[in-house]
Amino acid sequence: MNTTTTTTVTTGRAVSDDGTAIAYDRTGEGPPVVLVGGAMSWRSFPTFAELARLLSGRFTVYGYDRRGRGDSGDTAPYAVEREVEDLAAVIEAAGGSTRVWGLSSGAALALRAAAEGLPIERLALYEPPFLLGEGIHRPPADHHERLAELAASGRRGEAISYFMTAVMGAPAFVPLVMRLMPVWKRLKAVAHTLPYDAAIMGDYALPDLSEVTVPTLVVGGEKSPESLRRAVTAVAEAVPGARGHMLAGQNHNVSMKVLAPVLADFFS
Repeated sequence: MNTTTTTTVTTGRAVSDDGTAIAYDRTGEGPPVVLVGGAMSWRSFPTFAELARLLSGRFTVYGYDRRGRGDSGDTAPYAVEREVEDLAAVIEAAGGSTRVWGLSSGAALALRAAAEGLPIERLALYEPPFLLGEGIHRPPADHHERLAELAASGRRGEAISYFMTAVMGAPAFVPLVMRLMPVWKRLKAVAHTLPYDAAIMGDYALPDLSEVTVPTLVVGGEKSPESLRRAVTAVAEAVPGARGHMLAGQNHNVSMKVLAPVLADFFS
């Protein structure tokens, strides 16, 4: 992959159907690609911005702040349908038809948008976290309500810890260690949107994906937990004509330098 890129970034705003302003950055030249972040990520998050930079040598890349994050608005009440409309507004700002990449719960959002007929030319996903099979960690039945309660009361640090442990199944020491790292401040800035990702994922069951008719690539990491690897395979099998691709040496915290060439080839 040619990694020679332009560093010029233009900031814009798309207006969603309910009037919410959705902030985005545009960089690069070529066919448009929209990047959809997962839980607690937004357009200025280092890895997110890195992917935009790596792809910008061949594409015009639109990285946007999902509703409630960064510079985007957050009109109440929240509904998953509003996030689909937000993505539609960004696609319209990008020219009306684009390639789309989604990460984790952002991949699940992108799948829903494609199923609803948004003008997506090609769809690439990284580890949509649907849960399949036995013997894997599953979130508590009331996890959405618990996250909403923590977010509404301003307990953002507790919301992150609960999400990492109770929802994602990480050991209890993980959020304790992360509190000491610079990234914790970035995570807290958007932790109030964790209930939104919980709403997108629902009970984490694999939805009916037969209505997704665009060319689709589902990517995962060979070192990711078994549950995520299962999900990659299942989504690739459930979307008509889709294919899966596993990256050697990668996990859910994927290296954008490894991922970018795969996306560039597929989007080309």
